[in-house]
Amino acid sequence: MSARAFSKSLKELRIHFSQNSPASRGLRDFIIKTYPDLKKANPGLPILIREAAGVESRIIARFDQGRERKVVVDNFNVGDVEQKFNTLVSEAN
Repeated sequence: MSARAFSKSLKELRIHFSQNSPASRGLRDFIIKTYPDLKKANPGLPILIREAAGVESRIIARFDQGRERKVVVDNFNVGDVEQKFNTLVSEAN
Protein backbone atom coordinates (compact mmCIF):
# COMPACT_ATOMS: atom_id res chain seq x y z
CA MET A 1 0.00 0.00 0.00
CA SER A 2 1.36 3.38 -0.90
CA ALA A 3 0.51 5.92 1.78
CA ARG A 4 -1.62 8.80 0.64
CA ALA A 5 -3.16 11.83 2.26
CA PHE A 6 -6.78 11.19 3.19
CA SER A 7 -9.71 13.50 2.66
CA LYS A 8 -10.17 16.30 5.22
CA SER A 9 -13.58 14.81 6.08
CA LEU A 10 -11.80 11.86 7.77
CA LYS A 11 -11.33 13.08 11.32
CA GLU A 12 -9.97 10.07 13.24
CA LEU A 13 -8.99 6.43 12.91
CA ARG A 14 -9.24 4.01 15.84
CA ILE A 15 -7.73 0.55 15.60
CA HIS A 16 -8.45 -2.14 18.19
CA PHE A 17 -6.89 -5.59 18.35
CA SER A 18 -5.60 -8.26 20.70
CA GLN A 19 -1.87 -8.36 21.41
CA ASN A 20 -1.51 -12.10 20.90
CA SER A 21 -4.73 -13.52 19.44
CA PRO A 22 -4.31 -15.35 16.13
CA ALA A 23 -7.51 -13.63 14.95
CA SER A 24 -5.71 -10.26 15.18
CA ARG A 25 -2.55 -11.27 13.34
CA GLY A 26 -3.56 -9.70 9.99
CA LEU A 27 -4.40 -6.35 11.58
CA ARG A 28 -1.24 -6.34 13.72
CA ASP A 29 0.89 -7.05 10.66
CA PHE A 30 -0.96 -4.39 8.65
CA ILE A 31 -0.26 -1.76 11.34
CA ILE A 32 3.41 -2.70 11.59
CA LYS A 33 3.74 -2.48 7.81
CA THR A 34 1.77 0.72 7.13
CA TYR A 35 1.59 2.94 10.22
CA PRO A 36 4.83 4.91 9.67
CA ASP A 37 3.88 5.83 6.10
CA LEU A 38 0.25 6.58 7.01
CA LYS A 39 1.32 8.93 9.78
CA LYS A 40 3.90 10.62 7.58
CA ALA A 41 1.29 11.25 4.86
CA ASN A 42 -1.36 12.37 7.40
CA PRO A 43 0.49 14.04 10.30
CA GLY A 44 -2.57 15.87 11.67
CA LEU A 45 -4.89 12.85 11.62
CA PRO A 46 -5.34 11.15 14.99
CA ILE A 47 -4.62 7.43 14.54
CA LEU A 48 -5.39 5.72 17.84
CA ILE A 49 -4.12 2.17 18.29
CA ARG A 50 -5.48 0.17 21.23
CA GLU A 51 -4.37 -3.29 22.24
CA ALA A 52 -6.44 -5.33 24.70
CA ALA A 53 -6.70 -9.03 25.39
CA GLY A 54 -9.69 -10.74 23.81
CA VAL A 55 -11.10 -7.85 21.76
CA GLU A 56 -12.27 -8.24 18.20
CA SER A 57 -10.02 -6.78 15.52
CA ARG A 58 -11.67 -3.67 14.15
CA ILE A 59 -11.02 -0.36 12.46
CA ILE A 60 -13.27 2.58 13.21
CA ALA A 61 -13.27 5.76 11.14
CA ARG A 62 -14.87 8.99 12.30
CA PHE A 63 -15.93 11.40 9.58
CA ASP A 64 -17.44 14.90 9.41
CA GLN A 65 -20.50 15.60 11.52
CA GLY A 66 -19.68 12.77 13.95
CA ARG A 67 -20.52 9.97 11.51
CA GLU A 68 -18.65 6.73 12.32
CA ARG A 69 -18.14 3.52 10.40
CA LYS A 70 -16.68 0.31 11.81
CA VAL A 71 -15.28 -2.75 10.03
CA VAL A 72 -14.43 -5.96 11.83
CA VAL A 73 -11.34 -7.72 10.48
CA ASP A 74 -11.03 -10.76 12.77
CA ASN A 75 -9.22 -13.64 11.06
CA PHE A 76 -8.32 -11.55 8.00
CA ASN A 77 -4.90 -11.72 6.37
CA VAL A 78 -2.90 -8.56 5.70
CA GLY A 79 -4.20 -8.21 2.13
CA ASP A 80 -7.82 -8.48 3.22
CA VAL A 81 -7.27 -5.96 6.04
CA GLU A 82 -5.70 -3.54 3.56
CA GLN A 83 -8.65 -3.92 1.19
CA LYS A 84 -11.19 -3.26 3.99
CA PHE A 85 -9.11 -0.32 5.25
CA ASN A 86 -8.96 1.26 1.79
CA THR A 87 -12.70 0.85 1.33
CA LEU A 88 -13.36 2.40 4.74
CA VAL A 89 -11.17 5.48 4.29
CA SER A 90 -12.45 6.04 0.73
CA GLU A 91 -15.89 6.71 2.26
CA ALA A 92 -14.49 10.08 3.36
CA ASN A 93 -14.56 11.33 -0.24
